[in-house]
Formats: sequence, structure tokens, C-alpha cells
Amino acid sequence: MDSPLADRIRPADISEIIGQAHLLGPGKPLAKALAGGQPGSMIFWGPPGCGKTTLARLFADRSERRYYELSAVSAGKGDIRAIVTQLDDSAQPLFAEQGDERRPLGALLFLDEIHRFNKAQQDYLLPFVEDGRLTLIGATTENPSFEVIAPLLSRCQVYVLQALTEAELWAIIARGEATLGLKLEGAARDFLARFANGDARRALNLLEATARLYDGEVTRERLQDTLQSPHLRYDKAAEEHYDTISAFIKSMRASDADAALYYLARMVAAGEDPKFIARRMVIFASEDIGLAQPTALVVANAVFRAVETIGYPEAQINLAHGAAFLARARKDRSSCDAYFRALEDARQRGNLSIPMHLRNAPTQLMRELGYGQREQESNLPAELAGRDYFTED
Repeated sequence: MDSPLADRIRPADISEIIGQAHLLGPGKPLAKALAGGQPGSMIFWGPPGCGKTTLARLFADRSERRYYELSAVSAGKGDIRAIVTQLDDSAQPLFAEQGDERRPLGALLFLDEIHRFNKAQQDYLLPFVEDGRLTLIGATTENPSFEVIAPLLSRCQVYVLQALTEAELWAIIARGEATLGLKLEGAARDFLARFANGDARRALNLLEATARLYDGEVTRERLQDTLQSPHLRYDKAAEEHYDTISAFIKSMRASDADAALYYLARMVAAGEDPKFIARRMVIFASEDIGLAQPTALVVANAVFRAVETIGYPEAQINLAHGAAFLARARKDRSSCDAYFRALEDARQRGNLSIPMHLRNAPTQLMRELGYGQREQESNLPAELAGRDYFTED
């Protein structure tokens, strides 16, 4: 069976890569690192299908070191332990002396979706990165500042990759056409490029699936028909992703615990990042429940922490607990709505003068000028005296 089209046309050289010119152009950082062939630990942060895996494999091809590839979705401490054991058994030195410098000789480890490793798993990985047995190349669609522990992040150079433009996607789609022996009309290419939303793999998967279903006859209409196929329905960067999380939130808002649990189950079954779900629950606890049941925020934060430290599959139980609690809780948006009314005044009115009695008065001169002395009853600026954000319509 042939590998997916996206793998078959994956660039084998930097000159074949389309996009990321800010990192791969002449004299740019990743171009220089590839030319050197001995990368340090790094993290590629960018949206799906922008070339993170391709870059990791190019570094592997340029390096003389052993190369291992894992996905944090399915890998764990045991996989890291097995790699390190192989390295230790090989008796290969960790460093080679090169003048006054030491060149690392340990393995290259590409860890896809590194944000799916919980804190304990990242802690376990850290010493092997520190001692040189592993040079880490991580890939993530999430902000590594929030998802990667500080000690590990401090040992990695972070490179931000950008979503591919429609023009870049057209060029990649053309390669896919040539590989499949197709010639698409402009409307079909336009549809693919817009549908991809910066994700080359997404465009190529749809192109290949349509060509297979319709014996190579690919039109815009047939591309649309192929999207009804179940295996293409839930893409974590696509409309179904946003529709499902929206249905989940709206079900909790309607106090419909059954529907909330159903949409939660759909997301979990599709492999949705549990931290993405938990984050939305933390927001919901303040936005929709708020003062009606302040402990909701405590519960939501506890769910997020549990998800962060435990991970799948057990974390689905924590998510279910939290979703049922939030759905059944009383609802009160007053604090959220009041804040945004206040924010509108802050934006529209600028920096209004703060009442004197609320200001610090650390010096005698400031006290003589009236700082710290009550001149009005309201704690709001004089222009907003009497404003009641909690009860305004």
C-alpha cells in the first residue's frame, strides 16, 4: 500500500521546501543550522501542515547521529527509556572533542505534538537532553511558553513557523497533481487552497481521497462531496473542530449535561487535545457561571490541572466530571457582562482622572496636594460617578 500523498512528495532537500522563507532563506537561522548538520535542541511552533515534520527529517538526513521519531499522543516514558537504553548499550561517546568545543554525538529525537507530554513526562525527558544523550526536536501547534516546562524550554531554541499562503499551497497542490498524474481546473485548486487554511497536508489528503473515490476525475464538486467521508469530518484545524467545541459550550450553557457529555465524547474519540477542552471549561466557569457558584472556577482549574498531569486515557474521566458539574451549575453572567461594560468605558473615555482619595500619598507634598484625601463619595472617576455596571441594560 502506498504511503499518503503528503509523505510521497515530502521535500528531501531544503531547496524543495515551499514556505518558511523567514527561517529557510539564504543566511536565515534554520538554513544555517541545516548546513552545519549538527543542530542543538529546538522546538518548531506552528500550525498543522506547515512543515515541522519535514524539517525534523531533513535535520536527521544531514546528521550522522541516530534518529528516533515519536508522537507524544501515543508515546510515554517507556519509549524514552527504550531509546536511552539503546544508546547506553551502544557504548557510543556522548561528545566528540572539536578544538575547544564538544560536539554532541547522542541521538536526535523528534517528538511530535510535544505539548501532549504532561509535566511528569517532560521532567523525565529533561536529564537526557541536559547530558547530551538526546538532542530534542519538538513540534507543537500550541504556545510552548504554556505547554513546555521551563527547564526544558530553556534548553531549546524556539522557531515559529507560519501557515502557508494560498500561493504556496497552489505550488504544493501542483506537486500533488503531478505525482497523481492529474490536471486540476482552477476552481478545484482554489477550493483546495481555501479549504486547507494554510495546512498543506489537509489539501493533499483531500486531493488524494477525491482522486481515489472518483478514479482521478477531480472537480470542485467532487472535492466537496468527498468531504462527507467520515474519516475527513473531524479535523482539529477545521470547521468540525470549532462546531463541536461550540456545541459543547452551548450545551453546558443550556444546563444540558447529557448533550455536553455527548459532544465531549465526540472530541475525546477524535483525539482532541484534552487541554484545549479544559481551557474552555475554565473560561466557561467564570464567563457563564461566575458569581452564581464561585466554586465552579475551582473545579474547572482542578480539571485542567488533572488533565495536564495525567493525560489520556484517564483524563477523559476528569473532563467528564468537570463537564457534568459545569452543565448542572447555576448560571450568572453578571460579572463577565459588567466587566465588558467597564472595558467599553475604559476604551471610549481614555485615562480618566483617578479620585484623589484612591491615590497613594507617600510624600508630604503629595498629601498637601490632596492625594489620599476624600473629595467625592464615588470610587469611580468623576465623569463615571453613579455608573452601575452590574445593573445596566
